Amino acid sequence: MNEPTVLVVDDETAIRDMLRMALEIADLRCIEADNIHDAFTRVVDERPDIVLLDWMLPGGSGLELLRRLKRGDTTRDLPVIMLTAKTAEDNVIQGLDVGADDYITKPFAPRELIARVRALLRRSSGGQANERMQVSQLVLEGESRRVLIGEEPVEMGPTEFKLLQFFMTHPERAYTRGQLLDQVWGANVYVEERTIDVHIRRLRKALQAPRGDYSNLIQTVRGTGYRFSSRGVA
Repeated sequence: MNEPTVLVVDDETAIRDMLRMALEIADLRCIEADNIHDAFTRVVDERPDIVLLDWMLPGGSGLELLRRLKRGDTTRDLPVIMLTAKTAEDNVIQGLDVGADDYITKPFAPRELIARVRALLRRSSGGQANERMQVSQLVLEGESRRVLIGEEPVEMGPTEFKLLQFFMTHPERAYTRGQLLDQVWGANVYVEERTIDVHIRRLRKALQAPRGDYSNLIQTVRGTGYRFSSRGVA
């Protein structure tokens, strides 16, 4: 699968360079524009998956471009994060009212921005969230939000469900606690990384069912975090 494409619209070269580096490290493709005319052209020509849009731009404001995107039949659903130095509450409300999906102010931490980008990409795609996934007799039904083992329902909390869903869509790869927080909790929820351990224990307990014990699918990776692996499962 090709990596998601992020269009960065900012007239400051240093900001674009920093964002491009952070996005590429996060395995996201970055394209750039420094004004609203070029930005709209890149949206039409390259169909990015998400836009990081500065408020103040030469030739017109980012808000003007946002309005144009939200009016278009083929662009109204394009996710947009406003990226700006404007911090007044009225500015935040104005951007969200026009159609921005999120709003982050400068200066910002690249890690937080990447987490918000990923969270918004997950919400906007909705694809994997509705998938039915199966490992032996363990079944996760994304649309109905049910987990079954041997056709018997498994009781688990919403956070444990989201953890299992993320693991099953990203198998055989080790994730740190911080990465799991970003992927499952999102950027706007701040909890201790050790909270992950509590939910992992709950998830493992839920997967210990009479029809099959699948708790060992959630593996502890010493010095890193956790991994979902079905190798060796019949």
